[in-house]
Amino acid sequence: MLSAQRINEIAQALHQAMRERRAIAPISETDPGIEVDDAYRISRAFMGLREAAGERVIGKKIGVTSPAVQEMLGIDQPDFGFLTDAMWCRDGVVDTRGLIAPRAEAEIGFRLKSDLKGPGVTPGDVLAATESVMACFEIVDSRIQDWRIRVCDTIADNASCGVFILSDDEVPVSGLELKDVCVTVTKNGKLLSEGSGASVQGAPENAVAWLANTLGEYGIPFQAGEIILSGSLVPLADAAAGDVFRLSMPGLGEAEARFT
Repeated sequence: MLSAQRINEIAQALHQAMRERRAIAPISETDPGIEVDDAYRISRAFMGLREAAGERVIGKKIGVTSPAVQEMLGIDQPDFGFLTDAMWCRDGVVDTRGLIAPRAEAEIGFRLKSDLKGPGVTPGDVLAATESVMACFEIVDSRIQDWRIRVCDTIADNASCGVFILSDDEVPVSGLELKDVCVTVTKNGKLLSEGSGASVQGAPENAVAWLANTLGEYGIPFQAGEIILSGSLVPLADAAAGDVFRLSMPGLGEAEARFT
């Protein structure tokens, strides 16, 4: 395990990299003895620095859930991170000047109506605690050079979260089969990818249950009102200033990400 001093040093380096839009060397290379628990400690310290700077946690996210994304990044397990109010692009405009190497992915978001805390949370518990679901873009971004990440790198780096965009529509989850929800994504007017909820650990609520139980091991609950991003239905796609991404999820809504 890494020392408390080293945990804080890495967290501060990630925070500075985010503020200066300057990536750092992979943590798995500078600290080859890092373990998953170390990475989660770094993640929480990193988020603590962001909160001290004025950001407010409004939700959580699960990442690297689909086989397509795991294969793309060379990672064999999911991870989690925190969402803050500063990450929410309410107008759909993504300012690339604040990011390093953005990539877009299409997800199903959950808004909770009641608290959840693992262990023992089931997919049924997740659905019962959900107020509504919506379509969303997560714009992932890595503070690690050239996306040369292993699982501990992305965990420490707040699950490589950049910003996110929610659809205007939110719909009740009752009666929906989220595994059957389909998404179509276009980039600059051309078809980019298609996917379904089944690509996220069989169903998005399965991924959210995993996240609730994993967070529970660290004493972190889901709280009523929070937004939970459940993982990408499609492969990640590079984004740059001038790009326009659109997604459509029949029954859930549409979203647009305009990169400036």
